[in-house]
Amino acid sequence: MHNIAIFASGNGTNCENIIRYFQPSADIRVALVISNKPDAYVLTRAFRLHVPTVVASKTDINNPAWLLPQLRKYDIDFIVLAGFLLMIPPFLVEAFENRIINIHPSLVPKYCGKGMYGHRVHEAVKAAGETETGITIHYVNNVCDGGAIIRQFTTPILASDTVEDIESKIHVLEQAHFPQVIEVVILKTK
Repeated sequence: MHNIAIFASGNGTNCENIIRYFQPSADIRVALVISNKPDAYVLTRAFRLHVPTVVASKTDINNPAWLLPQLRKYDIDFIVLAGFLLMIPPFLVEAFENRIINIHPSLVPKYCGKGMYGHRVHEAVKAAGETETGITIHYVNNVCDGGAIIRQFTTPILASDTVEDIESKIHVLEQAHFPQVIEVVILKTK
């Protein structure tokens, strides 16, 4: 059994989708949700789905003496970032080399890096007049959004699309593809 920890900072729609996707799996389960925000709705979603949660401050996330024992306690062997807004510290990247993946709401290398997340990305895509956008699922390294790309999925943008329309199209891609890509990546690491 592969145990996933999901790191998330916000509402948690991707987190809930991933938990539900793996509930019937005999090979993979979400064993822990970690959030850096004590009021993040992702914690409520995880609680309702009977997944243990931990709130970790930025200091906790950057402290190997605190974070690594938390992950060992739940026998975590893979980490998924689903709207997690802190940089992953180098010690964790090293401890989970090629076993941390992130989803970014653009076609990396466009509209990524420090400060480019969520609504800001969609605003930049709209302002640039792009005719296509998408999601990038990638490994995490020590560069913000700089890890090797695993998969990208695209969606067209109409000139009449609002920022909210673009955001909705991205959510559709995330819900449809992120859990399946996680599954392929984890089962490939056996």
